[in-house]
Amino acid sequence: MAERSFVEEVKTLRMGAGEVFSGEGILAVTKALLESGVAYVGGYQGSPISHLMDVLSDAQDILAEYGIRFENSASEATAAASLAASVNYPLRGAITFKATVGTNVASDALANLASGGVTGGALIIVGEDYGEGSSIMQERSHAFAMKSQMWLLDPRPNLPSIVQSVKDGFELSEASNTPVMLQMRIRSCHLHGQFITSDNRPPAFTVKDALENPTRDLSRIVLPPASFLHEREKIERRWPAAIDFIKEKQLNEFFSEGASDIGIALQGGLYNTVIRALQKLGLANAYGDSKIPLYVMNVAYPLVDDELERFAKDKRAILVVEEGQPNFVEQNIAAIFHQRDLEADLHGKDFLPLAGDYNTATVLKGLRGFLTQVGVLKDSAQVVKLQPSPIRFDPLTGEEQKGLSAANDAWVGERIPLKELAVSNVTDSPVAAKAELLPLEETVHARPPGLCTGCPERPIFTAVKLIERELGPHHYSADIGCHLFSILPPFNLGNTTMGYGLGGAAAAAFTVAPGSAAAQKRAIAVMGDGGFWHNGLTSGIANSVFNKSDNLTIIVDNNYSSATGGQDVLSSRAINPTRSTGHEIEQAVRGVGVKWVRTIKRTYDLKAMTATLREALTTTEPGPKVLIAQSECMLNRQRREKKITRKALGEGKRVVRERFGIDPDTCTGDHSCIRLSGCPSLSIRDNPDPLRQDPVAMVVDSCVGCGNCGEVAHAAVLCPSFYRAQIVSNPTFMDRLGQKITSGIIGWFQRGEANRRARYAL
Repeated sequence: MAERSFVEEVKTLRMGAGEVFSGEGILAVTKALLESGVAYVGGYQGSPISHLMDVLSDAQDILAEYGIRFENSASEATAAASLAASVNYPLRGAITFKATVGTNVASDALANLASGGVTGGALIIVGEDYGEGSSIMQERSHAFAMKSQMWLLDPRPNLPSIVQSVKDGFELSEASNTPVMLQMRIRSCHLHGQFITSDNRPPAFTVKDALENPTRDLSRIVLPPASFLHEREKIERRWPAAIDFIKEKQLNEFFSEGASDIGIALQGGLYNTVIRALQKLGLANAYGDSKIPLYVMNVAYPLVDDELERFAKDKRAILVVEEGQPNFVEQNIAAIFHQRDLEADLHGKDFLPLAGDYNTATVLKGLRGFLTQVGVLKDSAQVVKLQPSPIRFDPLTGEEQKGLSAANDAWVGERIPLKELAVSNVTDSPVAAKAELLPLEETVHARPPGLCTGCPERPIFTAVKLIERELGPHHYSADIGCHLFSILPPFNLGNTTMGYGLGGAAAAAFTVAPGSAAAQKRAIAVMGDGGFWHNGLTSGIANSVFNKSDNLTIIVDNNYSSATGGQDVLSSRAINPTRSTGHEIEQAVRGVGVKWVRTIKRTYDLKAMTATLREALTTTEPGPKVLIAQSECMLNRQRREKKITRKALGEGKRVVRERFGIDPDTCTGDHSCIRLSGCPSLSIRDNPDPLRQDPVAMVVDSCVGCGNCGEVAHAAVLCPSFYRAQIVSNPTFMDRLGQKITSGIIGWFQRGEANRRARYAL
């Protein structure tokens, strides 16, 4: 059950030639695959392309109409290995996953694929998760493309460019017999726009054709001596073929060529950001007209020497806008300039940050510094004011509308040579204003990410904290997934995180060598059900059996691959019409030889969780221990149940919802419930007792009634201030009668208490 359904949106994938497609970037990519005659698609979900996998999953009936095979791959390596189908056959295949972690997982398969080369077009759509919004280590896909000699496309962020890049990627792959990577930044994945569609194409050569006509080419298999010849083939044949294709098809773009003696060379994915920054400086308008020449590298690797020479030959200075570090593109351009004796001054990271996300503010600051140094701006606080251009471009095709002047002659008013723009007298621009602001960390409290309200993983980590009160702290090997939030307050668990499904493997070294005195503690490793099926079964569990580990592995089984958007996995309970589910993790664990296995069916049972953890950490039974903690992801559960509740309420049916609360007169203000739970629905408010100063805890309306806070209060021997209430909508006669009787009894006791207090007061 993915976090978002695209059932309605995928209907637009049936559009034919000449129609106007309106929608999101990832939906446009799927349409481009259909128009390209792709034969098979695979992938593994992960931000920012999780929704692309969800779109493909919801569009399976359309894919099937064209004989296209789609797979939710077990991992990125599985997806990459499936491109082997394009090695011997003219099958167009595409895969998608999150970069760079997905690229790392798939590296072995991709390296072998790039070595032997492909016959059919092979496209790897990587979701580039780089920048401040990322949840992974900060690396770029560029390095992998360079290492394995795969070509990297980085299209301008608009739907016509993205769709065309998908089609160009297949053709480039076939022209050079090389797999091609298409980089999709998070902004590209989720932007909305329009493009003119073409007819969907069934694959010219199908998977069925390949099965019925098997072909074998020994020279494509990575074995000596062929593997030694592959390296020469890459340089002597594939690279030149790719360069020729890029030049012939004009995949890279020149804008405002010859407008000035300075220029900007930029990655295609940064085009919108650069144009916006130039617009704020008065050097571009909202339609993309620029007074600074731009060389847009929609192919980020390989670079085209001839095109760079053409762009730089009449320039005195060029700024390279390249996001991230190392500055591969800038170094490559510097080498080309040196080899071809180009005299233009090359700038890049001397004006722009070495690392980090390039947003408009960042690029604006770098551009202002560069333009000031080369004399376009008089000082760094200056903004050039130019009147907007009357020129208009077709938003679907990007072409200039007929009957209007050329871009270089589009400016209204007096034509000012670019070198003379430094005399502009604009000094009061809001862009130039410099406000004295305190550092963010001094004005805003840190708010680390945490688990959702009602998350079934919260009581697991609460149990670990309670056990550590008894047995002391343990080494805790964390893993990728929602459970990674246990590293942060209030749990503060976790020593390392090494990769998806590698929690158990990261604890492998923490086993005392045979013959040594036994340790008094065991390491604790954690992984989710998604990580378990992705990698953990072999690298973690089977490895611990083989090496006779004595550690404990907690497998969080919440029914879905929750961290990537709620997709089904092998152990999901939901019935999936296109996938096989319902395979128990416990059976798989026992199947590889684990003897000590315990399964907790309801993680909210904190007493059972604590007792089982205590047993796992103190038992004398040798060998690895595995605790499987099961409860459905609350987000997915709420997505399902809220629809049912809304429908029932609309039909006037009786609906009962549970909520928890805290009696302010009983609460002591200790707040251990918050420290041991961390639920977002727990907060504090002023103490109603004037004789007590500490604020009391409270439960806000976001509570979903999971019961964890009450369990924590009981297990931690806290005050009995928690109560559970039932909210009954559309109550029956018996509900109303019961409420009336209950209120009467409570009122009788309250009146009696009031009378007693009155007597004592006298």
